[in-house]
Amino acid sequence: MNVPRPEYPRPQFVREQWLGLNGPWQFEIDRSDSGKERGLAGVGHDLAAQITVPFCPESELSGIGNTDFLLAVWYKKRVQIPEAWKGQKILLHFGAVDYDSTVWVNGIEVARHRGGFTPFTCPLYELATGGDEIEICLRARDDNTSPKPRGKQSQLYHNYGCFYTRTTGIWQTVWIEPVGESYLLRPRITPEVEPGQFRLEQRIEGGRPGLVVRATLRDENGEITQVTRATGYDLTPHLLLDVPRNRRRLWSISDPFLYDIDIELLDEEGTVLDRASSYAGLRGIAIDGKAVRLNGEVVFQRLVLDQGYYPDGLMTAPTDQALVDDIELSMKAGFNGARLHQKVFEERFLYHADRLGYLCWGEFGDWGCRYTEVDRHQQYHGITFAAQWAEAIERDYSHPCIVGWCPLNETYQELRDEITELDDAARAMYLTTKLLDTSRPVLDASGYSHRVPETDIYDSHDYAQDPNLFRENQSGLAKGQPYINGDKDKPYSIAYRSQPYFVSEFGGIHWDVGAKVLKNVWENDEDKEAVKVSWGYGATPTTLDEFYARFEALCGVLLDNPDMFGYCYTQLTDVFQEKNGIYNFDRSLKFDLERIARAQTRRAAIEVKYESK
Repeated sequence: MNVPRPEYPRPQFVREQWLGLNGPWQFEIDRSDSGKERGLAGVGHDLAAQITVPFCPESELSGIGNTDFLLAVWYKKRVQIPEAWKGQKILLHFGAVDYDSTVWVNGIEVARHRGGFTPFTCPLYELATGGDEIEICLRARDDNTSPKPRGKQSQLYHNYGCFYTRTTGIWQTVWIEPVGESYLLRPRITPEVEPGQFRLEQRIEGGRPGLVVRATLRDENGEITQVTRATGYDLTPHLLLDVPRNRRRLWSISDPFLYDIDIELLDEEGTVLDRASSYAGLRGIAIDGKAVRLNGEVVFQRLVLDQGYYPDGLMTAPTDQALVDDIELSMKAGFNGARLHQKVFEERFLYHADRLGYLCWGEFGDWGCRYTEVDRHQQYHGITFAAQWAEAIERDYSHPCIVGWCPLNETYQELRDEITELDDAARAMYLTTKLLDTSRPVLDASGYSHRVPETDIYDSHDYAQDPNLFRENQSGLAKGQPYINGDKDKPYSIAYRSQPYFVSEFGGIHWDVGAKVLKNVWENDEDKEAVKVSWGYGATPTTLDEFYARFEALCGVLLDNPDMFGYCYTQLTDVFQEKNGIYNFDRSLKFDLERIARAQTRRAAIEVKYESK
């Protein structure tokens, strides 16, 4: 049997022993969310259908393909734990389940988790060990009417505009692995370029006096250094892994070099209790006036908006190679990175970005926190958004490809006399980010409502299609008066204070031959129905040459601005009815990639400006 998505799902913290649980599971749709009362969680109670995990039931690859609202769904699987794991504890991992999850093993609740984008672990402890058979049962609730982080998932029955088919239930890999009484938790690895070292913070579960953490740093020539630290004095041992000058190699887009790190937990007698392998890139990010430096060099960030959707898997890539392909397609088109838009991407995407030297902005799927909901249950928003966002940062902290964080997106709300719940939520998520990570810049919100005065980065979204108007919009940056979303009479944002600035969404040029609607809004019911079929920004170019001319001119406006540190073009691929991608939804070609790349790969004005300093 071919197991879908068989690769190890957590590539920056790898244990040798593990068992993937992707493949067939029992499945049942629970339309009234009455399954618990009807005994679906009971041991031996089979469910009505079968699904292929890790694909969500709305997707074709799941074998279900039900795109209706799914209030609750149930999963079950009987698993034989390898005999070789006898005497060890078992950890059950879920990569991501949308949205509220409850997990039972052998009829006993072992975990509950809220959030559709982040992983969670169920320690089974005395419930199971090697040789046992267990029954795993999961209920996922996904009430579409409640305010919550949902990203681009449609709140209507159908897709429309830039909202897409919903995802419910399991949509990332499920797996188990064995550990002992004491074991390693995921480390945090921080590169420090100037002294040439990695700072490794290693948490321990089941810590006790006498335990020792040992970390070994390697490159292609073998061991560089090995450091040990006793665990009895600090809750989280910190280890400094020095890299001698003759072995230093910085991670960059032109040379994405990665060091290997082996981490071990030993007892008093030197016996290895747990072992995991990781990796890290030695790179630093700094702000210099209006520029963002990577390893001391001003690198113009030519980003593309990547939604991370697939025709057959929705938010789940059909194969690991599909993740690689998306990065390489972007690079072939001349981009050097992406905004990972309104979705916490599968971690293997970040692994491939690390390997390939692809810059990424980590983002959260929180577009539910918009003008339609800013006055409704906003206190709930702030708490759950910050909690889930913290989980995302913790998962992805050590990936060198991530060069910035953006917790919020397009939080439309004009400034008011009173401090609102949105102000509190924005500040909570910004401070959460800064407390968890002081090594990267943070953009408080992408587009529209900037509410945090000390935000490291400032931006706007500008979909003007006329290059002359686009240039006029962006011309005020040189005078400290950049383009800011919102009405002048009803401002959305606090004042700009000379931070690095970029247009984090622009372009989105509609290109879909035969489309009936050539605008991004509808004026009547007929338009509304057509927008479901084809949608993009502005009037569609009449010829391919007109498209290329517009694309080159829009990119040129930003490349020519000496105070602009980067941009983000909308978008990498078409997604369902949104036809403004560089590629079709199936990743086939729409344009001459040489012309697309040539339009944006010339040197940016800010690179020349800072080089001459």
